[in-house]
Amino acid sequence: MNTELFPINKEVNVSAFYFKNSATTMKSYPKQIELDGSLVSFADGLSYLVRKGAQIVQLFDMSDGDNTYRLRHAGNQWTLVGMKAGA
Repeated sequence: MNTELFPINKEVNVSAFYFKNSATTMKSYPKQIELDGSLVSFADGLSYLVRKGAQIVQLFDMSDGDNTYRLRHAGNQWTLVGMKAGA
């Protein structure tokens, strides 16, 4: 199984979102991105908040069922940081 993240660092457009509701909060996650003219749809994912000095960046590890995509959301910009191939 390949556990290494292949770096991409390319700006992407998130074209759809989904929401997870817990007892105290509701979080949004990217459901679909536009990448090089193709749509990639996600089945599930995790989110992380990372503080870099005074800046807070949100990271998402999203799966399409085969591969994992790491997305960074900072301000209004979405970046595909990298991708990890499935088993």
